[in-house]
Parts: sequence; C-alpha cells; structure tokens
Amino acid sequence: MTAHSNRSKADQDPAEWLPLAPDALCRYRAEWTATKLCCGLAGDEAERHRLLDIAAGCGGTDVQFTLSTST
Repeated sequence: MTAHSNRSKADQDPAEWLPLAPDALCRYRAEWTATKLCCGLAGDEAERHRLLDIAAGCGGTDVQFTLSTST
C-alpha cells in the first residue's frame, strides 16, 4: 500500500472505501470483520450491506479472530 492510497482511505469504512485491487477484497473484508468482532465494534447499516455484498463473491473465505478481553 502506498502512502497516497493509505491517506485516501483515512477513517472510511467499507461502505465508503475499498481497496482498488479486486483480488484484495475478500481478505480486506475478512480482516475488517475480524477486527470488528474481536474488539466488539459496531457497524452501521451501509457498512454491513457492503460487507455482505463483498462476502457473496468470496466463496468460502473464513473470518478468524480472537475475542479481546479487558482486565
């Protein structure tokens, strides 16, 4: 990822920004979803729909995460 592409996504969620490389979409979706699940973060309706649209084209991509625990 270049500095320019990193700046272009800023703090946008998948409803607003996706990687340009089509072959990166499934991994991006899996990692985004894993981060949300791990950290107990909520997502809005547009984000959820975009992630589901991407997932439809990802076949059997698994999302793996470890639940974050606070002490």
